[in-house]
Order: sequence, then structure tokens, then C-alpha cells
Amino acid sequence: MTLLSVNLNKIALLRNSRGGLLPDPLQAGRVALAAGCGGITLHPRPDLRHALPADAHAARMLCQSAELNLEGNPYSQATSRYPGFLELVEACLPEQATLVPDGESQLTSDHGWAIRAEQARLRPMVARLRGLGIRVSLFMDVDSPDIERAADIGADRIEIFTGPYAHARDNAALDACARTAERAAKVGLGVNAGHDLDQHNLGPLLRHVPEIREVSIGHALINEALYDGLATTVKRYLGVIQEAYAQR
Repeated sequence: MTLLSVNLNKIALLRNSRGGLLPDPLQAGRVALAAGCGGITLHPRPDLRHALPADAHAARMLCQSAELNLEGNPYSQATSRYPGFLELVEACLPEQATLVPDGESQLTSDHGWAIRAEQARLRPMVARLRGLGIRVSLFMDVDSPDIERAADIGADRIEIFTGPYAHARDNAALDACARTAERAAKVGLGVNAGHDLDQHNLGPLLRHVPEIREVSIGHALINEALYDGLATTVKRYLGVIQEAYAQR
């Protein structure tokens, strides 16, 4: 069964917009886990606009029987308020680190790795994390020519960037995701998926791409939770996942 990891960045963004402690990402994590999700995702960026390093440490303590997934750019260096992404991952020891090539000016992740150009720099970083027992996933574009290179540099999984599928919502986009997952599986890579997934497009994706082991969902899930409640929304996503498996 595909694992649902709830991304809490938007909760942290709301808190930071006002200052203080509310809404509390840690409490949101407790609710999501109690509702049955299998993991928590945070993407702490150097500009501290949403998830903070302290949130990552708190999430590590929270996820004692669930997976913690920390996303970020491994090239992000330490500042006076940010320890550096690799250093934060080493301190928190999440079950999974998802490496994303996002620039600090980006509002959100919008493209995957060009591994051919980056492999010399990425390979030792992947080895560094795997040496600590951390599963490493690389954020990759659909139909990237570099899917197989993710295995070559030692990654455990790829995360398919599903933004284009979510906006197209057609069979061609589904077929592209399926081709990407099949290529990854052939070289021994696990497959995750994330970005712009919601209750409407998640089911068709999982039915069409059975290789997907994990989905990370934040923006849409938190939006829906504003109206329906967080626990209810998490349970509905789990229902979508279960229904997709039943319909295969």
C-alpha cells in the first residue's frame, strides 16, 4: 500500500506569517498521524519562510513509529539561522531525505535534477546520507533522460515531479508517469510521487502507476483541511489510496 506522508510546510507558513507559535505544526502532525497517515514531510528552506530547523527536530521526536521525510537542496549552506540542509538531516536522522534542486528564490519546487551535470557533486552527498542509514530519494522530472543515473549515483528512490500531470490530468501525462516509474523500477529504484496531488487526481495516478510507494502531499491537503478538518481530510486521502488499490 502506498504510504501517505503529510507535508506540514503550509502550517508552518501560517504560523510564521503572524509570529508566535500558532498554528502549531507539531500538533498538526499529531492529528495527521492519529488519523492514520504513515509519515510526515517537511521542507525547511534556508530563508525560513515555513518549516524551521526546530520543526524538523520536533518532527523527529514526534515520528517514533512513523516515517520522517526531510526535503531540501543538499547544496544549501549554513547561515546564522540555518545549519545547512545536509547538516540538518544528519542531526535529525529522518528515515528519508528527498533531495530537491530548488533555488532560494523559488516559491515551490518546479523541476527535477539534471543528474548528468550534477553527478560528481551529488554522488558523495548521497553516499554521506546513506552511510547514516537514511534512504535517499531524488526529485526527478517525468521522462527525464537521467532516471537511470539516479541509481548510478547511489540513490534508493526517485520522487516523480507530478506537477505537470496534476495540471494536464490526461492519459498522456499518466502514461509519462508510468514510463518514468517503469524505468526506475528496472534499475532497482523505488518510486515516490509528489507535487500538486489532491483527492481528485491521486486515485487515477495510483491506479496507472502501481510502482508508487509513497506520496507526499501538503498544499492541497491543507487547503481541503481548512474546510473539512485535518483528521477528516487525511482519512479521505487514505480512502483514495485504498480505493485505488481495490480497483486495480
